[in-house]
Amino acid sequence: MARRGTAARARPSAATQPAQPPARSARDATAAELDRLIHERVRLGIVSALAVNDSLSFTDLKALMGTTDGNLSVHARKLEDAGYVSCTKTFEGRVPRTDYTLTATGRKALERYLEHMEAIIRITREGRL
Repeated sequence: MARRGTAARARPSAATQPAQPPARSARDATAAELDRLIHERVRLGIVSALAVNDSLSFTDLKALMGTTDGNLSVHARKLEDAGYVSCTKTFEGRVPRTDYTLTATGRKALERYLEHMEAIIRITREGRL
């Protein structure tokens, strides 16, 4: 007994597949290479603020980003999980303090992101996109 839909799921033979993927357009290339982790507004703000400061406290970043504790915490955690920022928790007396610094990996990611955005802007201004 033949299974339903077997023919529809069959893979095309190597002869019917293209030898190489089609060339990507400049638009496809620019979108595909964009660092989505940094591209989000709050995360880009965190990384940018840390790039020009040795370290910033959670309270400082919250004020700079104009966001809630929960929102900042979620975005900072994503950057920390990616190795872009490091987090240090200490106490000042009995008050907990969280400080963030940009790692070398985060600085390189920001540099790549900025170069990528500059290239998109340049291409757009030249009308090649």
